[in-house]
Amino acid sequence: MHTAETAILSLVALGWLIQALRAYFGMRRVPRLTQVAPLTGNNLPRISVLFAARDEAEKLPRALASLLALDYPDYEILAVDDRSTDATSQILDECARTNPRLQIVHIRELPPGWLGKPHALEAAYRRATGDWLVFTDADVRFAPDLLRRALALAEREHWDHLTLLARIEMRGFWETVAVTYFNFSFIFGFQPWRVANPRSGAYMGVGAFQLLRRSVYDAIGTHRRLAMEVVDDMKLGKLVKEGGYRSGVASSEDMVQVRWQEGFFNIVRGVTKNMFAAMGFSIARTFASIFLLFLISILPFLALGFAHGPARVAAGISAFIAVVIHGQLTRETGASPLYGLAHPLGALIFAYMIVRSMVLTLWRGGIIWRGTFYPIEELRKGSV
Repeated sequence: MHTAETAILSLVALGWLIQALRAYFGMRRVPRLTQVAPLTGNNLPRISVLFAARDEAEKLPRALASLLALDYPDYEILAVDDRSTDATSQILDECARTNPRLQIVHIRELPPGWLGKPHALEAAYRRATGDWLVFTDADVRFAPDLLRRALALAEREHWDHLTLLARIEMRGFWETVAVTYFNFSFIFGFQPWRVANPRSGAYMGVGAFQLLRRSVYDAIGTHRRLAMEVVDDMKLGKLVKEGGYRSGVASSEDMVQVRWQEGFFNIVRGVTKNMFAAMGFSIARTFASIFLLFLISILPFLALGFAHGPARVAAGISAFIAVVIHGQLTRETGASPLYGLAHPLGALIFAYMIVRSMVLTLWRGGIIWRGTFYPIEELRKGSV
């Protein structure tokens, strides 16, 4: 028994050591947008900024103000009011009356075979005139020189697609624990440093910011290819890589900011539609992910209490690496690295969110998104 414990915990420790080194050196290769010199002059490619809004009256004004304050000579904003029931429509219309850069598309009904967000972004695209497209969300705030820096990076690296890791605004202990572990698992799971390698199958797309060459967006089939895709932002990055085009990831630091959800319980509710969808609506894949999460993020901390000898040493190594790496990635979010000590707690919350998403999706027979119910079989068929 002790031999089996030692072998398992030693393998976990070895895995942590390998992954920690890969993450450390890999993230050092991910460009920081603040270190990229912005493009100068006024003769720059036209950019269209596209976003969909549904019942975003609370956060929309700050986001709109940041978009309209961008220091870029030739850009337009295409905002889609996607069947809102609050003051979103009025906010957009009033702002458009005094800002010619802003164009509004109102959607009153959702046609069959579409999720709301992909349909809204497709509608915005049909009105767009830019050589480059920026896909974002209605609650995201941009720094004034963001477009100049992002386009400079894309042109420097010869990328057709650039997505940025956004700074998530967090408040309170539980919210920070949940978000920082989510960020940790996202970085470790998708390995953004591999995306720029054309020989790698790694891909990424962050909903807060994706810059995409218009000709490439046309070539990969636009959001029509993602009509029934729940995680459309990530799958947009996948389509770019599968199409043989160049994609890259950069850290925005505080140049792209978003208040993701208001409070811990809203975070839990907010990911209900996403987690099981990210597993491809596969029960087997979901349980495999939870088992792996337990093995690497919970077991070493439990083993510190019951293991002995070499097994406890291996558990200690794993726990130490997990806390340090988690803390370092948390520092990148602007929070205290001491939140790395909450690593196993974050893992338990993350596991709960995955299980909750799976159970509710299976119980309902689908998901509810933007006020519309979508059967799970249709979602599985539309998955990219």
